[in-house]
Amino acid sequence: MFALKRRRASRLRASDMVEPDDKFVLPRPLRRMTRFLLCLCTGRIHFPAYTGLVSAVALFGATGFYGMHLGGHAQAVAQATTSAAGFAIEDVKIAGNEQTSDIDILQEIGLDGTTSLVALDVETARDQIAKMPWVEHVTVRKVYPRTIEVNLKERKAFGIWQHGTDLSLIEKSGSVIAPLRDNKFAGLPLFVGRDAEAAAAKFYERFSQWPEIQKRVKAYVRIAARRWDLVMDNGVTVKLPEHDLERAMEVLSTMEEGQQLLERDIAAVDLRLEDRTTIQLTAEAAARRQTLLEARNKQLIKLEKQESAL
Repeated sequence: MFALKRRRASRLRASDMVEPDDKFVLPRPLRRMTRFLLCLCTGRIHFPAYTGLVSAVALFGATGFYGMHLGGHAQAVAQATTSAAGFAIEDVKIAGNEQTSDIDILQEIGLDGTTSLVALDVETARDQIAKMPWVEHVTVRKVYPRTIEVNLKERKAFGIWQHGTDLSLIEKSGSVIAPLRDNKFAGLPLFVGRDAEAAAAKFYERFSQWPEIQKRVKAYVRIAARRWDLVMDNGVTVKLPEHDLERAMEVLSTMEEGQQLLERDIAAVDLRLEDRTTIQLTAEAAARRQTLLEARNKQLIKLEKQESAL
């Protein structure tokens, strides 16, 4: 009962406290600002020396940087400033490049002799180098105060792909690396025809079982995206079947070992049919054969006439 009475009395006393109606109270957000202004006007707040000068310089500097940003000159100013401070790039170390020239890499980075290491955008430089034909992977690293390190991993050329009249270097995956520009890749196998680049690596790996014949192949020609023809170094064409490559190559190997078939005056060997092997003579050989046959026939006719006369 005592506690209840005391609480009630406290409520009454609080309700009796009423502020006078004629007192003006500022809103809470303005009170702190008003107190600060009053203290400033009465001299209760003191600023350090040169505060005004520093503030003016900061204001003009911020305005200048904002203007450079809007005008697109911030990068140039930063580069010129940091270069003058001793951060101009003087050395570029490039590793892992065999087909990609140093000059081309420097051009992609955009170095002009005054480029600042601080202002250089490493991500942009990496992206530009990665677009080069031979580059598979690249890292670009800053080494302060004046050096850039570029490490490349280049793509490996597996063969040459002829499509139409164009020659391109390809990887094992069939991806085109770059157009063929010189003869230093002349030792790579040549694959000809549509879809040849995609099927080249798998077929070449299977064909390696017959190295004596493989080393004499001048070109692998893809026919109708289904099978292959071999063009030998002496111009002979070997027509392989779509399936059962092993059977056809065993036949060819046996005929080559026993009869030196590929050294003969022939134009083509057709191994597409399982039950027969067709050999096509060259035009000159066919003409010589025809001449021999005609001479043989004449000789036979002459002998028959002589026998009939007796």
